[in-house]
Amino acid sequence: MEDKYAQIFTRVKAAAIDGIVIIVLMYSATEILNLFEGVPNYIRISIFISIFLVYEPILISFFGATVGHFFSDIVVKRDNNEQKNVLFPKAMIRFICKFCLGWISLLTVSGNEKRKAIHDHIGGSVVLKYETIKKDN
Repeated sequence: MEDKYAQIFTRVKAAAIDGIVIIVLMYSATEILNLFEGVPNYIRISIFISIFLVYEPILISFFGATVGHFFSDIVVKRDNNEQKNVLFPKAMIRFICKFCLGWISLLTVSGNEKRKAIHDHIGGSVVLKYETIKKDN
C-alpha cells in the first residue's frame, strides 16, 4: 500500500516556509501603512494579528494548502472526506490548537497510522501528499 500521509519533516518544512511568508506579508503591510501619515498603532497591531490569525485557516479552507504546503507538495483535507477542504471554523480551531500546543502537537505525528498531530485530531483534518489527491481525481 502506498503511503499517502505527509512525513513530519515535510510538515516542518511547510511551517518554515509559511513563517517566512507571514513575515513578508507583515513587512509588506508595514510598508503600505508607511505610505499614510499618522496610522495609529492599534491599526498596525490589528493588521499584524489578523495576518497571523487568518493566513493559515483561510488558505486551508479555500485551497486546501498554505504557500508552505504548496511548495512542500502536501494538502490539508477533512479526515472523514479526503476530497474536501476543511471548513473555515474547523481550520481556525485547528490553527489555534496548533499555535497553543506548538511542537508538542507536531511531535505526536508518528504515533498514529494517519500521521495526525493533536491539532489534526481536534480540527478533524489529515495532511496528505498532494500526489495522492491528484491520483484520486
